[in-house]
Amino acid sequence: QVQLVESGGGLVQAGDSLRLSCATSGRPTPGNDIGWFRQVAGKEREFVAAITGSSDITVYNDSVKGRFTISRDNTKNSVFLQMDSLKPEDSGDYYCGLRERLRLRGMASSSASEYDVWGQGTQVTVSS
Repeated sequence: QVQLVESGGGLVQAGDSLRLSCATSGRPTPGNDIGWFRQVAGKEREFVAAITGSSDITVYNDSVKGRFTISRDNTKNSVFLQMDSLKPEDSGDYYCGLRERLRLRGMASSSASEYDVWGQGTQVTVSS
């Protein structure tokens, strides 16, 4: 059974950078879509970025385009989220999710319901 573990969160100031990691274990996952989502108390989980398993096509929420970069290193069984020029509104708990069904074509989904396995989250706080 695959497991996901996020790390790299922390408290930073506006304009700073953070790099989140999502480590997968249990079985190889190079063919699976991985998505990053964030959530603040009282709100639904919000899509941030995703990368397809087969072709490494990336997709981003408009609010993070040009500032965040998602990438994967299959040799390390990890997916990364490089977050630059952070803003206070980027604060929240960040989760990575894995889609069990392999994708034959197209982009990874921005819907949390498409992802089957989740990590425990890592907290990001951006102060103004």
